Amino acid sequence: MALAGELEIEKAVAGLKAAADSTRLRILLLLSEGELNVKDLTNILGQSQPRISRHVKLLGEAGLIERVREGSWVFCRLADGPGGALARALVQSVNVEDPTYVRDRQRAEEVKAEREAAAQAYFRAHAADWDRIRALHVSEAEVEAAMREALGTERVELLLDLGTGTGRTLELFSDIYDRGIGIDLNQSMLAYARAKLRRTGLDHVQVRHGDIYNLSFPDGIADAIVMHQVLHFLSDPGYAIKEAGRVLAPGGRLLIVDFAPHQLEFLRDEFAHERLGFSSAQVGQWLSEAGLALVSSRDLPPPAGSESGKLTVSLWLATRPVVRERSLARRSVARQSMESSL
Repeated sequence: MALAGELEIEKAVAGLKAAADSTRLRILLLLSEGELNVKDLTNILGQSQPRISRHVKLLGEAGLIERVREGSWVFCRLADGPGGALARALVQSVNVEDPTYVRDRQRAEEVKAEREAAAQAYFRAHAADWDRIRALHVSEAEVEAAMREALGTERVELLLDLGTGTGRTLELFSDIYDRGIGIDLNQSMLAYARAKLRRTGLDHVQVRHGDIYNLSFPDGIADAIVMHQVLHFLSDPGYAIKEAGRVLAPGGRLLIVDFAPHQLEFLRDEFAHERLGFSSAQVGQWLSEAGLALVSSRDLPPPAGSESGKLTVSLWLATRPVVRERSLARRSVARQSMESSL
């Protein structure tokens, strides 16, 4: 068996064979600049979708790239693990000033710009709604400062942002993780988050389509998880917390940010809020049922003297207790499993 981070000879040969095609090498070069979907690659390379899909399939089978389906689209990126390392080594050996690649890169920028324009249009269409809700509670700056204080500055390998929305949480904590992954079910929000994060230049972050009730991660993989203003949209918040607890590593931290109980029915009627806030007792019960321990909680009430009908923002920090010395070894196995399967 190969050591962690190393390729067996057969897999290395398979990877080299898969890359030994000009179109497939061009695809690897493009994906080294960021993830693209099959439609993007079709437009950039000027080839038919069946042809591009076959190239993508071969690269995926060789372990050089990962393919993640989002509805009718399939997003591609360089793989994690040894296969991805081989792909990156091949990419680094290519002259980036080659005229073919220069044209591909220019076209890729045009395609991304078109996608970003559509994402910006979605954001503008909903910005007024989000501003209206934000006006009901303390400033975002105060909430974010409290989030930073709660989660702390201890560096982690993997942070998951469940219900990532605009990707702001991934930006907020970008200095404390080696790798950040945002999950959201709304494809329009994912498009906006991708565009926004791309402009920040963060190269250790991804956003993915996923179901918060059924995360595509092995047990105990994440060192830190954030659920920011997500639970009130869910019909079964307890199950979502349980699923977050499943993927949280022993000793890992889960930060939940949401509203305290309130009576603003219009949020349910106009903004699809399933739940009108949560008590600490209720959140604590869900955490306990998920095998997590509540470490701290904090309320951020509206400013003194503000009119009635304002919201209190609550933060809950929990951890998964370390019960065995072998926990670290199990997490390592889980990470290797993720790298080989995603």
